[in-house]
Amino acid sequence: MTQNHPIPVIAIDGPTASGKGTVAQRVAEQLGFHYLDSGALYRLTALSALRHEVPLNDEHALSKLAEKLPCRFTGDQVWLANENVTNAIRAEEVGNTASKIAALPYVRRALVGLQLGFRQAPGLVADGRDMGTVIFPNASLKVFLTASVEARAERRYKQLIGKGFAANMANLLKDLRERDERDSQRAVAPLKPAEGAHILETSRMTADEAVEQVLKWYAAVKRHA
Repeated sequence: MTQNHPIPVIAIDGPTASGKGTVAQRVAEQLGFHYLDSGALYRLTALSALRHEVPLNDEHALSKLAEKLPCRFTGDQVWLANENVTNAIRAEEVGNTASKIAALPYVRRALVGLQLGFRQAPGLVADGRDMGTVIFPNASLKVFLTASVEARAERRYKQLIGKGFAANMANLLKDLRERDERDSQRAVAPLKPAEGAHILETSRMTADEAVEQVLKWYAAVKRHA
């Protein structure tokens, strides 16, 4: 784990529904750091593409859409232009579309600058799939947070039901396995632990326990800085 930038970053990567968003957000709150949900940027691009009926095989049009994404984050609220789309981007259709367009090199490139802009004092906690491998390779701390597909499907089911969406466990398991395959096999920025990353298996951990572990790792990094 290295750091040659004055603003610290904690990069938390992992597969869909591993709990990395919840953990990253709580760690950011505990440290008083900014928070970046990089997956939301892909979901926002997907939502825009679906609304504007942009073909998912038109990489050029999708990258242009991503470049000019009028988005902002306010606490745990996500905005697209002047619309609060916090719940809309969590729909399964949006998530599946986001996973597909995230494999497109030009879309990923279009969103790099936007993500780097979140690195502001006093620090940043960023979650996604390539935060430690591609976007912030010099992060102070890199964590790869994962869980079994069954545990992730159960968490996703509860999340969707809690937000008022319909959900089917068998379909969720199928979708997660397909997303894992897509994310890990794509040619650009495949999902994998960054070099030097701590692996955190959370199938049988609570969010509080996972947050505590990440904070301990970061405290150790600071002591040795």
